Amino acid sequence: MQKWKLLLGSRKFWAAVIGLAFLVIRHFDPAFEVPENETIAVVSVLAAYILGVAVEDGLRADR
Repeated sequence: MQKWKLLLGSRKFWAAVIGLAFLVIRHFDPAFEVPENETIAVVSVLAAYILGVAVEDGLRADR
């Protein structure tokens, strides 16, 4: 139960869920028109956020 609690409280997990939902909606909903360059920008921002949080968590663990 503790692992589920940690997972659902994870900022990295929710950023990945948002990114996945964005890509799935973009792929299957033709009315959701987002240009490819904007999609790449959104996914890049989410990836940078996930990596930044991972670095922050890693540096916090070293203390």
